Order: sequence, then C-alpha cells, then structure tokens
Amino acid sequence: MWEPNELWQFLPYGYLLTVGLETPVLMVGLSRQHSWRRRLFAGVGLTLFTYPIVVLVLPLLLGHFADWVYITVAETFAPMGECLLFYLAFGGDLRQRSTQQDFLAIILANITSFLVGEWLFSAW
Repeated sequence: MWEPNELWQFLPYGYLLTVGLETPVLMVGLSRQHSWRRRLFAGVGLTLFTYPIVVLVLPLLLGHFADWVYITVAETFAPMGECLLFYLAFGGDLRQRSTQQDFLAIILANITSFLVGEWLFSAW
C-alpha cells in the first residue's frame, strides 16, 4: 500500500508523463472541429482534473483491495470523467460522429498512457 507522501511525490512526474503520452493522441485524434489550441488544452487540462483523483484519492480508498480493483476503477474513471469534462466544456451532439470521435480519442489516449505506464512499472 502506498503512503500519502509517496503519492504526492509521484504526482508531478506521473502527470507530466501522462500529459506527454496523451496529448499527441488527442492532437491527432480529436475531431477537426476543434482548434489546435483546444486540442492542446484538452491534453493538459483533462488530465489535470482526473489525475489527482487517480493518483491521490483512489489508491487510499482502494488500497486494501487487490490491484486489479484499483486499476479497473481508475482506468474506468479517468476516460469517463475526461469524456464528461470535454463534453461539458465544448458541447456536442452525442449522435454526431465528431463527438463520438472525440470520446474515442480520449479513451485511446487513456489506454496509451495506461499501457506505457504498466510497461514502465513492470520494467522498474
């Protein structure tokens, strides 16, 4: 189980790595209706809202459960939360292909950072 001070120490490094991995996916994957500035903002901003919960809150709440429980909750919360935040911030019609593309890009960005993070931690 992680100690709170360890989680706080990890937060800035993990955040920067996550943003570095997810932003390129969002820059390419978000629909064309979004400017490059908005795409960049999404890469930095969406993670800013969800990452502290994933790194600081959920490990303390779920630390006594098996690792797969934490991973399942965290990796479901992050993309769902980011899709919701993106939708609330920039709107869209859930039936439109562009909105679905945006959600898919956010989900793929999160999968990318999860897989790379798992690979890095397994090698560490």
